[in-house]
Amino acid sequence: MITALFLQSDVDNPYSVYKSMLNKNPIYWDEYHKIWAIYSYEYCVQILKNPNAFIPAIIPNDKQKLNEHAFAILNNLTRLSNGIEHEAARDIAMLLFSNIKSVAINEILSGLIQNNINENKIDWVDSVCKKLPLLVVLKSFGFAANDCVFVLDKIEILVKIMLPTKTEEQIKSINEISETLFLIAEKRLSELDFYNRFLNKTPKSQFLSPDEIMKISISNLIGLFIQSYDAGRGILSNSLLQILSNKSFSDKDEIQKSIIETLRFDPPIHNTRRIANEDITIGESLIKKNDTILIVLASANRDSKKFENPLVFDFERNNNNENLTFGIGGHMCIAKHFSIHLATETLCFLFKEYNTISLLENNIEYEPMINARLPKNIWISIA
Repeated sequence: MITALFLQSDVDNPYSVYKSMLNKNPIYWDEYHKIWAIYSYEYCVQILKNPNAFIPAIIPNDKQKLNEHAFAILNNLTRLSNGIEHEAARDIAMLLFSNIKSVAINEILSGLIQNNINENKIDWVDSVCKKLPLLVVLKSFGFAANDCVFVLDKIEILVKIMLPTKTEEQIKSINEISETLFLIAEKRLSELDFYNRFLNKTPKSQFLSPDEIMKISISNLIGLFIQSYDAGRGILSNSLLQILSNKSFSDKDEIQKSIIETLRFDPPIHNTRRIANEDITIGESLIKKNDTILIVLASANRDSKKFENPLVFDFERNNNNENLTFGIGGHMCIAKHFSIHLATETLCFLFKEYNTISLLENNIEYEPMINARLPKNIWISIA
């Protein structure tokens, strides 16, 4: 039986699976997992744009016993909301994001490298990718040094809040840090000059109270921490691997194009899920109300009907930026341009500052995750 769900750590080459499914079953009903898997670019776009394809709830009826603050964080995330709640939350998140300040990425990166390098060797994932994107976000909002330390120290616990099923131990750990984290974010937001003006600039959220707007703002700022840690490190990790493999680091323009092509060719996020809120017809298949849908973004990104020679890494292909890694439509990730900019500045500095950068291990292991393909470690030599 063909299964649509597998751990990235268990598969050497998931793209061979996607290629086979694209050719034979672009829409596939996985009977074992009771889930529809969508593999083609055309059909993925149709689902992503369909207003009746809802984001699935992570905590049905609060069965996971999260405390008040943890529940508030999860319940108010833009990326997990639907309908008018999503529109209001997205408005708030976009206004919040538009007030992010520019910081010296190179200085932060240089400090991380110097603090972690040993005999010209460094684990790029652990030393840089897990820390740099999050530090950039924290410093962009002016968090105090001790608060930055707390968030960095607790981020691996925090990201578990996104798991659809959590262990009792994970719930306990999340609950232990959530109030402190919530209060840190609330304090910093209330101190920012733009925040009072910000409360009056959310056209789709006028039916919300100031307290509700603050909770949504806090939650989405914390959600940005989570995205910075998982997707942010994935972009930095996978882009470095592809740029080293293809030697595409001659200048800033080439590096940025290579990052965009990596987002198509080897993205950190491979799939996302939806729930059919009404019956949905895709091709000749009827997806019934309440059916779960797996949108295989990494497969769509290699669809030959959309991308010419999709199995070739080609940073000059003229439509690479039409990849679906950040989504499309109302739920498209608002951190897209921020993430590409951060990765570009980071890798430009790395290849400019160091004359020789080489990969020390070719056999990359991946985290045991279904939705994301994130390297555990990338040991490189820099000199």
